[in-house]
Amino acid sequence: MTAGTVRLGTASPGTRPTTAETLTQLEHITRRAASKKIDILLLPEAYIGGYPRGTHFGCVIGARSEEGRNEYLRYFQSAVDLGDTVGDGAGAGAAWVNRELPSDSVPGLDGGEDASNISNKRGDGTREELERIARETKVFIVTGLIEKTGGSMYCSVVYTGTERLVWAQGSPATLRAVSTIIRGVRINLAAAICWENYMPLVRQALYAQNINLYLAPTADGRDSWLSFLRTAAIEGRCFVLSSNMCVRNTPTPNGHAAISSKSQQSDGTGGASQGDASPPARAGTHHRRSSCVTEEGFEIALPSPPAPPTSSHPRARRQSVLDDDGNEIVLHASDDSPKPITTTTTTTTTSPAAPLTKPAHPSPTPTFTSRGGSSIVSPFGEVLAGPQWEDDAGLIYADVDFADCIRGRLDLDTAGSYSRNDSFKFSVQGLDLAPLPYS
Repeated sequence: MTAGTVRLGTASPGTRPTTAETLTQLEHITRRAASKKIDILLLPEAYIGGYPRGTHFGCVIGARSEEGRNEYLRYFQSAVDLGDTVGDGAGAGAAWVNRELPSDSVPGLDGGEDASNISNKRGDGTREELERIARETKVFIVTGLIEKTGGSMYCSVVYTGTERLVWAQGSPATLRAVSTIIRGVRINLAAAICWENYMPLVRQALYAQNINLYLAPTADGRDSWLSFLRTAAIEGRCFVLSSNMCVRNTPTPNGHAAISSKSQQSDGTGGASQGDASPPARAGTHHRRSSCVTEEGFEIALPSPPAPPTSSHPRARRQSVLDDDGNEIVLHASDDSPKPITTTTTTTTTSPAAPLTKPAHPSPTPTFTSRGGSSIVSPFGEVLAGPQWEDDAGLIYADVDFADCIRGRLDLDTAGSYSRNDSFKFSVQGLDLAPLPYS
């Protein structure tokens, strides 16, 4: 590394079955990051606590199921308790940061001890464990987690984002950027989670605070996510760091995808081909399988087409499956459905007017529930590392010069000279938008 540069890093690990196992994995990843001299490490949305992909908690319009409520209970119990309060959705703020909140110990349950005499005994210890790992490794850790406080859960990093079904609404006050100095360089960083990043006013709230590092942990594994990252980098003239879980689709008895316990570790490096969002080729195969990719980036393997029908074996009804967007994917081509769709290795056909049928045999299971896609992008939209596809063990990183953010302001400053603040006034309830300094 050269003087004045900072090493940004990210990875795509999946959540482990328990919080303790996930924290152990987080520590292992962070210590590897420290060995690579990574200064700031971003880990995925909901990494601690788990992202409930594919779960509906028994909810349909007008009804809830008992099984779904029990599933929600298990998810709530797996969320972490950082010892914060609900407040207006922004938590206790500085009082929590400075450990000024009263203890949550219950008198009479611990030997009759008065809770007011027990300092900082709040939460389940996750906060203290994360602080210990960061302190020992000297790595600035930003990780997504599912936090519970009161009777609600929040999808959190340093700041709180929201999903509308199961996670509670956070306060916009938590979009406050923070400032730190690493290797003599001032870094103003802020985070928004997943599709909150698609909200233009959320992004403007971050840009207005003069950030030079935009953190975007996500659960979006589509190729189009990289386009957003490049847009945000150019808009904000800031480095953008994104992390998404890579989850292997290993079926378990309860039907959910299990997380791989892959032990082999591999490292990525910066300088990946820019904008290449294609998954890596699989080694050891003799021929490429026929498959197609959904809009979410999931590959669905297709069986070989059947032999042409004969008089003794008339043509059967076509077999198909539906992807998450409700699009039909035909498993056996038929002559009466001539409209082609592009696949990775072959062409199959579909006819939207024909009735949908379930396949007689289950379709092949996708290799990955989530393919990852963690990336690092420069203030000029250049992809410095990633996307990290189908790799739940590696680290990707890039050495960056934060002076590039100033260089980029020569011709674009969306919160300053380009904002037309003589005509447009922007404010956020409860959030101080005063820009942070660069020095």
